[in-house]
Amino acid sequence: MQEKVKEVLDKVRPYLVKDGGNVELVAIDGGTVKVKLVGACAGCPMSKITLKNGIEKILKQEIPEVTEVVAV
Repeated sequence: MQEKVKEVLDKVRPYLVKDGGNVELVAIDGGTVKVKLVGACAGCPMSKITLKNGIEKILKQEIPEVTEVVAV
């Protein structure tokens, strides 16, 4: 599942980089994907929305085993 998660994150990454941020995969624990938001995303007040409405939504759509995405 780790490779699939990385592939999906690579699809999202250009949108984050465009705004000066990025996302790194930290770990996968069961259905929970743990990521680290870096760059401009790390301190952005909209980062929770990006995480839940962007990254989590796409991961859940493409990988049914994913139950949630959390920032660590």
